[in-house]
Amino acid sequence: MVNLAKYAGLKICVAVSGGRDSMALLHFLNTHAREYGITLSALNCDHNIRGEASAKDSDFVKEWCKVNKIPLLFFKRTSSDKSEEGARRWRLSCYFKAIEGGADAVATAHHLNDNAETVLFNLARGSALLGLEGITDGKGLIRPFISLSRGQIDEYIGQNNIPFVDDESNFTDDYTRNKIRHNVIPNLEEAVPDAAKAIYRFSRLAAEDEEYFTKLIAKLGLIKQTDGGVAIFFCEEKVVFKRAAVKVIKEIYGRKDYTSEQAERLFNLQFAENGKRFEFLNLTAYKEDGKIVIAERCESIEGEIPFLQYSGESFCGKFLSISEKAGSGKVLKFDLGAIPETAVIRFMKSGDKFRKFGGGTKSLGDYFTDKKIPLRLRGQIPLIADGDEVLAVCGVEISDKIKITQKTKKVFYIVCDDYTADKE
Repeated sequence: MVNLAKYAGLKICVAVSGGRDSMALLHFLNTHAREYGITLSALNCDHNIRGEASAKDSDFVKEWCKVNKIPLLFFKRTSSDKSEEGARRWRLSCYFKAIEGGADAVATAHHLNDNAETVLFNLARGSALLGLEGITDGKGLIRPFISLSRGQIDEYIGQNNIPFVDDESNFTDDYTRNKIRHNVIPNLEEAVPDAAKAIYRFSRLAAEDEEYFTKLIAKLGLIKQTDGGVAIFFCEEKVVFKRAAVKVIKEIYGRKDYTSEQAERLFNLQFAENGKRFEFLNLTAYKEDGKIVIAERCESIEGEIPFLQYSGESFCGKFLSISEKAGSGKVLKFDLGAIPETAVIRFMKSGDKFRKFGGGTKSLGDYFTDKKIPLRLRGQIPLIADGDEVLAVCGVEISDKIKITQKTKKVFYIVCDDYTADKE
């Protein structure tokens, strides 16, 4: 039915819902585990969406695994998020917990028809070519049944009298994938026999192409993690840049609902002025010198505390230590006595001005431009300020007003992240 040689000797944890596909996969692997030296376990995820019905499905899986002496991991979701995407992300987090717990791979029961649904769905919503590779192995996930049809799995279930439960939500057209499964695929198969197999062959060719581009992108060093985002360096080859952009969007930020149009706009952003941005999918892309940086959308951080009351090492989620000790990080020393009692710790505001070390006052925005501090970071840098006068840009520079002099009685240190390390 399936050649298990490539999985020989692995510790495989099967994701089991209790439905026909996952029960067929668990039965098949359990039957051949000894032959191929596979150490088998299972996991079940109760999404807690269908109440008592989903609990009964989980009980069914628990009992079957108990009878067949298969170790089972059980997860139950407590989030109020009922969306498909939210459920998918939670389910994946469960899979990765199984891998962290010692499994070499988590096996899911995706098959030929599932692959066709994925390809057609991605094609219909305007996905880039990367979306046409369908369902592939990767990141510890394997799909032993991916080349098998719905009919072949049903036949295996019948031949081996494998019990299963039906999730009634699979029979409705409330979800996009169900509409494709119940309406599009059957009509396509009727019009073009073996269409799902043909789509599978096409998706494997697409996957081969993507493997080539993945190696090329790595060789060219186009993608790099930076402070507060992921950089894609300038590339005039549109087909290469767009694939790099989609990789960042899909694989690093986990956004699956991207479109080819968005990848096109990211490519064109390369040729815009520095500082231009493009917002999409709750992400923001910034044009910087020689690169595009994609980051989670971050509104200006709100927060303020009187300077004299601060004694911690974190301000609004940003590492910040102000004390008599020079710790590890970007260290700035200053005259504690030069700080007014009315000073506060906060983030950038309109109208802020800064007197540079050594003299010369200008707007904080112009100062950031001179220092080549990226726009995406400016609203996230802690400041010590008195009114609209900035006394210290933490992680960058202190004002001339609080510098150490012969009259200084007490030297203090600002220690935080180095915001000059990630320039345009």
